[in-house]
Amino acid sequence: MRVARWSVWLGLVAGTAASAACTPAARPLRGVPVPSVLPTASLSNTPTVLRFTWSYKDETFEAAGEGAVRVHGPERARLDFFLRNGMAGGYAILIGDTLTVPGIDLVKRMLPPVPLLWASLGRLALPPTADTVARQVGDTLMADLGALRGGDATRADGRAWRVGFVGARLATVDRIEDGRVSERLERRRATDGRTTVAYEHVRGKRRLQISVTDSSIVEGFDDAIWRRP
Repeated sequence: MRVARWSVWLGLVAGTAASAACTPAARPLRGVPVPSVLPTASLSNTPTVLRFTWSYKDETFEAAGEGAVRVHGPERARLDFFLRNGMAGGYAILIGDTLTVPGIDLVKRMLPPVPLLWASLGRLALPPTADTVARQVGDTLMADLGALRGGDATRADGRAWRVGFVGARLATVDRIEDGRVSERLERRRATDGRTTVAYEHVRGKRRLQISVTDSSIVEGFDDAIWRRP
């Protein structure tokens, strides 16, 4: 019995070590210390439709297609995904901190958690944290949020977040667990103004990329699109 328990314990330790090895260590923040006041990253109250192309890949599956997201600030968004070649798709409704994903499992499988999903749309909506430290490098502001123990996210207790702004634009959000990057989201803006979003679940080896192809302002949305099944 003792041998069996010892073998199980060794297996757990080995699995934990292998999992940690797959996630990169967060690097210490660089730059000049600045006041921990972050730019306002919120949604416009103007109803807007964003159309995009998307691709998803993990260790066992990959898919691609088109989609649209209907955004109505301050905290409403509906995302519709359509598989390539006219196949069926799925959708998700995001209201505040609640994400509803009915229908096919693909959408639930590929979407990031709520804070990172909001970040993909340019809204910073992280859970409350104890500490914030910020540093500036050129036009880039980096900030760590969490229980930082007098340092940055590399020394945080448990979960921390690292956010990056280029000017006033939210550009990156990383989720850091015990000093290692477990998830990351990056928003890039091309010279033509279009935005590309890349999400990676590092430990789960899942990747989702979205490229906005069109943006249009509309008069409003039918309330039916926000109804949860």
